[in-house]
Amino acid sequence: MSKSLVKCDCKVNNKKLVNEALNNMYSGEEYEEISGFLKIFGDTTRCRIISILVHHEMCVGDIANVLNMTKSSISHQLSKMKDSNIVKARRDGKEIYYSLDDEHVADIFLLTAKHIQHNHTNF
Repeated sequence: MSKSLVKCDCKVNNKKLVNEALNNMYSGEEYEEISGFLKIFGDTTRCRIISILVHHEMCVGDIANVLNMTKSSISHQLSKMKDSNIVKARRDGKEIYYSLDDEHVADIFLLTAKHIQHNHTNF
């Protein structure tokens, strides 16, 4: 059955809108990737790392100092973030410097923070 055909036998109030919504759906694989990407943002430590990397490229030791955490715990989080294309790494001698993978990551984080701050001003 085509994606553009209404599949449910329940009452449809606006068949055109239902079919348009069906046509705009992503594939199952794309939803899995989107969900996996957003899960990275679901951890406070990773969000704190992102907030640092929005402004500066940094090495593990410096990030650990800012967050008052061990280098090992920061490295562990950065590894997960790198696997999800949230951050990228650059080697300079013995040090590895991390930055956000691209401007979209910063945009997503900053827009989310702006949304949260906006909601807090409405209390």
